[in-house]
Parts: sequence; C-alpha cells; structure tokens
Amino acid sequence: MENGDMLLEFEKPVFEMESRLKELEGKRQEGDETVAEEIKNLQARIDDMIQKIYSKLTPWQRVQLARHPKRPYFRDYIPLVFSEFMELHGDRLFSDDAALIGGPAILEKTPVMILGHNKGRTLQEAMAQNFGMPHPEGYRKALRLMQLAERFKLPILTFIDTSGAYPGIGAEERGQAEAIARNLREMSALKVPVIVTVIGEGGSGGALAIGVGDSILMMENSWYSVISPEGCASILFHDASKAEVAAKALKLTAQDLKEFSVIDEIIPEPIGGAHRNPTAAAGFLKEGLIKNLKNLQSIPLDKLLRNRFEKFRSIGQWQEGVPTPLGRPKKKRAKKSSE
Repeated sequence: MENGDMLLEFEKPVFEMESRLKELEGKRQEGDETVAEEIKNLQARIDDMIQKIYSKLTPWQRVQLARHPKRPYFRDYIPLVFSEFMELHGDRLFSDDAALIGGPAILEKTPVMILGHNKGRTLQEAMAQNFGMPHPEGYRKALRLMQLAERFKLPILTFIDTSGAYPGIGAEERGQAEAIARNLREMSALKVPVIVTVIGEGGSGGALAIGVGDSILMMENSWYSVISPEGCASILFHDASKAEVAAKALKLTAQDLKEFSVIDEIIPEPIGGAHRNPTAAAGFLKEGLIKNLKNLQSIPLDKLLRNRFEKFRSIGQWQEGVPTPLGRPKKKRAKKSSE
C-alpha cells in the first residue's frame, strides 16, 4: 500500500504494522543490526494478523475487497494471463463501448476469445469507461465477438466485473434490456466452450449478459447477485446504509454460491486479497482457466450444449401448484367439531 487513504477499515491495523516494518528494515539497511530480532517478531505478528483477519471475512467485507481501488481489473489481468491479445472495437451498429473490451488472445498455446468489463484506474479513465457499466452497444460488441469466436471455433472466456449495466435514458432508448436478453439467448447455444469468471463485482443483468457458460468461476473475494447490497437495502429497509445487513442476506459470496451450485469453482486469492499480490492472483486465475478449458474441450459438442442447458435449468428451487379451474367454486373449509 502506498496510500493509507485507500485502505479499508479492517486493513488499517495491518498497514500500520507494515509501515513500522518498513522503518525497521530501513534502519537495518543503514547498518543497524540491533533491529533484526524486532523485524523477525514483527513479521510474525503481521503474518498472524493477516491470517486471522482474512480467514474470517464477512460478506460485506468481501464486497469491499471486490471494490478495492487497487484490485486488479480485467485489463490488468490480460498481460499476466494471456499473450498476443488484440483488442477489437465497435458493435457495427452504433459505437464502441469502452466499458466492455475484448478480442482474440492466446492462453498458453490455445487461441481463445476473451472479453470482459473494463473499469478505469484513474478518474479520467473511469469516466471514459463509464465505471465499468456498459451501454447496449457494449453487449452487442460482446455478442459480435462471441459469434466471431464461434465461427472460428475459439473457446470463449468472459470476465465479469461490473456493478450493473448502465441504466441511463440513452441506454434504455437504444435497447439495453433487449441487448442483455439477446446475449442470454445466444450464449446458451454457442457451439464452443464458454468459461465465465467473476473477478470483482457481479451485479444483476449487467453481469448476466456475459455470464452464461459451461463453467462458472468466481475469485475468492468477488460477489455475484441480482442486486447490489446498497440497492437491496434501499428497497427492503429504505436505508442504503444497511448494506452490510443486506450483503449477508443476499448470499452473494463465492462461498455461498458454490454451496448453492450456482458456480462451479472458487479461484483462490493471495492472503489479503488480489490487490496485495496481483501477479500471484493472476497465476491462480490462469491455472483455473487452463484446467477448466482442458476439461471442456474433452466433452463432445452435443453433450456440452446439453450440459449447459441442464446446468441453468437446475439452478434454484420452486414449487408447482395445481391451478383452480375457472368457474369452479372453491371448497369451503370444513368446520371443526368444536365450532
């Protein structure tokens, strides 16, 4: 960490101890060997504190980590996981949407098509990329790339990191809902393996629009839900400040969703979160992608498509009732003998 202002509340004790450790290491580099034992003890305390804090994170704390300003974004992972990436632009209908990027790349020795939400690191970048909230042209660009991949038999890897699709008037006028719905339909029938990975935030239809796949992965400190905790709290409690309570109720963590069989695998992160060691986080991500792609490529196409269909059909639980025929009077409740 270079800036204490970018810390989350539960990270501050670790940051303070690490700052002290840097001071001591600076003294030792200047020739003061009397601090060697103190450095050793302090490092042990830091390791112990990190283990205790990050092994017992609450759902809200994981949401905060998913939004951490120094957390790696999709564009950060591209050079660490892939090679020979060539970005493609435009939906061939309206414009290019910088909030969603993609193009062909190489994963190890396998050509693939990659695409994902793109958040800006600086304020200027974030505004240019609409804070990772795509317009309909972003999702139409994604569909164009996926159909291109299908034509050339390239596996498709998508990366979700958005608070949701942009809900502005212009986006609605240009068919935001239709663009999302079309992607859901078309992705369900793509004749190539599709791997979906939630690397940060996974908000509502904005995430689902590139979220239909054969393998659904989530990084350890990401979240995936029909609505953000703040949005849920505003609706249920009329108070967005109760987001922490909503986060727990929504069951939006990777651990919860793995238990519900909504996702297939949790990609581990370095202790303390991906932002503490982006290179190690990228290594875990790459390993998970290679393993899942290898498994999917061994499945015959007809079975792959059938499995994908059954995968989403089996999510959730419901109960079917017997409808009352029109015109037939409801049966009266039988009276109890005591009435």
